[in-house]
Amino acid sequence: MQIVLIGAGRLATNLAVALHQVGHDIVAVYSRTMQSAQELAQRVGACPTDRIDKLPVRADAFILSVSDNALEDIARQVVKGREEQIFFHTAGSMSIDVLAHARHYGVFYPMQSFSKERLVDFSVIPLFVEGSDDQTLQTALALADSIKAKAYPLSSADRQYLHVAAVFACNFANHCYALSAEVLQRHGIDFRVMLPLIDETARKVHQLTPVEAQTGPAVRNDMNVVTHHLDLLSSTPWLATIYEEFSKDIQRTALTK
Repeated sequence: MQIVLIGAGRLATNLAVALHQVGHDIVAVYSRTMQSAQELAQRVGACPTDRIDKLPVRADAFILSVSDNALEDIARQVVKGREEQIFFHTAGSMSIDVLAHARHYGVFYPMQSFSKERLVDFSVIPLFVEGSDDQTLQTALALADSIKAKAYPLSSADRQYLHVAAVFACNFANHCYALSAEVLQRHGIDFRVMLPLIDETARKVHQLTPVEAQTGPAVRNDMNVVTHHLDLLSSTPWLATIYEEFSKDIQRTALTK
């Protein structure tokens, strides 16, 4: 397929490279800055631009991979004069209707954390798709299949909850690592000592439910340990509050299983 990519960030980079590697023609890459557009375009043999009016008028798919804040405005500009083309956005939390200025529009959302430096394997990433019509949905499924991704049709309404869940599983979990590192740093302990524990915790939920895999003083109701930990954190009240609220919710969850 001939594909125009709107955006040159982390997700856009991974997606463009993956599509290019399996033979799709990335004909153009747009970014607000020419340098970003050029960096990605060079990797996939595309034409870079920082002007929407210089993008091709026709392609098999226009994929918008920009920030949620910018998506609605950029979508309106890109669709204008190209209303008969097929458009996708890649945002987890945005409705399909942000592209409703077009005749054919949909969602192509790979649920993963991305970086430009470490390219992902799309064959192990769940990819959630939606289409305003069957032609658009089939195009999304074909694109997913071409990069060996497992595609799941999902409505915008349900995808909102998927994205909330992903924030808990990824962003909040990673922030807990940051809090752990903060506690350790105060006492001169290297955060890397936590890595085997983090890795084993992640491996366990491949075989057990998160509730079944839960360990620690809160789930055992060892309140003497919980109280002692809160005393240790008394000089950092925000950490003490987080610790206490997490402990309470772990206990609540344990009672409902």
